[in-house]
Amino acid sequence: MTATMDQGVAAGPQPGDRIARWARPGLGLVLPAGLALFWEIAVHMGLSNGRLVPPPSVIFNTFADLARTGELQQHAAATLWRVGWGFAFGVAGGTVVGSIAGYSGLIYRLLDPTLQGLRAVPSIAWVPLFILWFGIFEASKIILIAVGVFFPVYLGVMGAVISVDRKIVEVGRVFRLSGPAMVWRILLPAVMPAYVISLRAGLGLGWMFVVAAEFLGASTGLGFLLIDGQQLGKPAQIVAAVVAFAILGKFTDYLIVALAAPFLRWEDRFARS
Repeated sequence: MTATMDQGVAAGPQPGDRIARWARPGLGLVLPAGLALFWEIAVHMGLSNGRLVPPPSVIFNTFADLARTGELQQHAAATLWRVGWGFAFGVAGGTVVGSIAGYSGLIYRLLDPTLQGLRAVPSIAWVPLFILWFGIFEASKIILIAVGVFFPVYLGVMGAVISVDRKIVEVGRVFRLSGPAMVWRILLPAVMPAYVISLRAGLGLGWMFVVAAEFLGASTGLGFLLIDGQQLGKPAQIVAAVVAFAILGKFTDYLIVALAAPFLRWEDRFARS
C-alpha cells in the first residue's frame, strides 16, 4: 500500500517539472535579448554611434511613437490581412495539387517538371507580370503571396503522400477499410507531420513574399514602412518594421504549431531534454 502511494506521488507532476515546462519557451528569448543588451551597452560605451543600427531603446521609442499615432496597428493589420488570404489560397492550391501529384504517377510526371521550374523563379521576377495582369491593387499582392506559399506546401504534401509506408496501407486493406476510412484513419495521420512542416515553411515564404508584394505600389503595410524609412533616412523605422515582421511571423508560426498539436498526439517521438 505504501509502495503504491509512493509510486503515485512520484508519478505525479513535480513543482520542478512545472517550472521547467513554463521556462522552456522563455529560452528562445535569451539570444535576442542578449544581443539587444550587448548592442545597447556597446552604443552607450561609444563603441558605435548607433546611427545606422539604432540601439534597442531607440527602436522601442520608435515602436511607441508608431503605436501612439496608430500607424503600427494600421500597417500590421494590412500586412496580416494580405498574408492571411495569400496563405489560405496557397495552402488550398498546394494541398490539392500536391495530393493529386503524389497519388497519381501520370499527373506527377505531367506537372512536377513545370512546377519545379517555376519554383526556381525569384519572387521579385513575378512583380512586373502581376502588375500587368492584375494591376497594383490587392489582388496582385495576394496572388504573389499565394505563389510563395504554394510551392513548399505542394512539395511537402506530394512527398508525404509518396512516402506513406506501404505496410500500413496494406493493414488498412486487410481490415477492409472503406475509401474514406482509409484516408481518415491511415493516410491523414501518416501525412500530417510532414504537412504541418510544409505549412510552416509555406507561411515563412508567405512573410517573405509579402515584402515583395508590398513593393507593388502599396500605401499601407509593414513593407511600406520599410520603403518609407529608406526614403526618409530613418534606420530606426526600418529596424522597427523588421522586428515587427519577426514578431508577427513567430506568432503566426506558433499558432500553426498549437493548432496542429492535437492532431499529432499519436506520434511516438524521441523525448528531447
